Amino acid sequence: MATTMTSIAFFLLLSSSAVLADNSNAQIPSDKSQLAPWFRNGIQNYKLRRTTLDPALAKAEDSVKIIQVSKSSGGNFNTLMAAVNSVPAGNTQRVIIWIGGGEYKEKIKIDRNKPFITFYGSPEDMPKLSFDGTAAKFGTVDSATLIVESDYFMAVNIIVINSSPRPDGRRKGAQAVALRVSGDKAAFYNCRLIGFQDTLCDDRGRHFFHGCYVEGTVDYIFGSGKSLYLSTELHTKGDGGFSVITAQARNLESEDNGYSFVHCTLSGTGGNTFLGRAWMSRPKVVFSYTFMSSVVSPLGWSNNIQPERESLVFYGEYKCMGPGADTSKRSKFSKELDDNGATPFITLNYIDASTWLLPPPSLALLWKT
Repeated sequence: MATTMTSIAFFLLLSSSAVLADNSNAQIPSDKSQLAPWFRNGIQNYKLRRTTLDPALAKAEDSVKIIQVSKSSGGNFNTLMAAVNSVPAGNTQRVIIWIGGGEYKEKIKIDRNKPFITFYGSPEDMPKLSFDGTAAKFGTVDSATLIVESDYFMAVNIIVINSSPRPDGRRKGAQAVALRVSGDKAAFYNCRLIGFQDTLCDDRGRHFFHGCYVEGTVDYIFGSGKSLYLSTELHTKGDGGFSVITAQARNLESEDNGYSFVHCTLSGTGGNTFLGRAWMSRPKVVFSYTFMSSVVSPLGWSNNIQPERESLVFYGEYKCMGPGADTSKRSKFSKELDDNGATPFITLNYIDASTWLLPPPSLALLWKT
C-alpha cells in the first residue's frame, strides 16, 4: 500500500498541479462548445505560475497526501469526519480525501484551520453525503450536511444531500441546507447539491462551480459569496407556488460580492420561479449566455415586497435564451446588459482566478490499483 500511495502522490504532483494562465481576464466564450478547449488551453503547470499563485497554495501543491475513505474495509477510514479529523490544524499541504461510492450519513464540518483539503469521488460511482439537519434543530446555516469553513477547498464528483422533508409552509424551521461554503477560494467540479429550501449557502468568499447541479425550491442559492457558476444546472422543484433561485445577501454598496451565472441551464417544474429576490437591500446577480426554460416567471425578479429596494438592486441578464429569457415583461428594476456592462461578469477574473483556481486532480491511477 505504501508504494502504491507514493506513486499516486507522484502522479498527482504531475497531473493536477496546474493553474489558470494570465488569460484569466479573457472573456468566457459565447459559444458553449468552445468552453472546454478555452478552459483547457488556459491551464499551465502550477510550477510555472508560482509568481502569480498565492505562495501558500503553491507550497501546498508541492506536497500531496492521499487519504482513502470507504464504506468497506479497504480505506483508511470509514467515515468522512474521521478522515477530516486526521488532518492536523494548521495544515500546509494538499490533502485529497478520496471517497469511495455509497451513502455516508453524517454531518461533516471542515474547520477554518484546515485549508487545502479536496473531497474526490469517482464520476462513475459518486459518493452521497447525506444528513437531515434542519434550521429548527441547528439554525439555518449550521443545518448543512457539509460545512466548509476552510480556504482552498475543492470538491470533485460529490453528491451532497439534505434529506429533510420538503417544507410545507407550516413547520417552523423546516429549511435545510445541503452545503455551506464559508471559506475563501473554493472550487466545485461535477458536484450535485440537493435539497429544498436553502440548498446551497454560498456564504462568503470567492467560489467557482463548474459542471455542477443545484436543486431546490426557495432561495436555494443564498448568501454573501462572490461566486462564478459555469455550465451549471439550476433545477427548481416548483409546485405552482412561489419559487426563487437566488437570495444574494449583499447589503452595502461597499461589499464586493455577488453571483455570476454563465452558460448555465435553468430547468425544473412549475412556471413561477424568480431568478432572485431582494432578501437583502443590494443583491447583485447576473445571468449570461444562460438557457432559461419556461420555469422562469415572466417578471424574472422580485423586490421581496419592498419597493424601496428597487433602486438598489443589481439584477442583470445578458444574451440569455429559451422561453424563460423573454425580457419584455421583466420587472422594471432589472437590467438587460450591453457588452460593456456584462464584461466584468463573464471572465474568470471576476473571482481573481489566476491567483488560486486549480483544475480538478486526476486520480486515474487510483482506479487501477
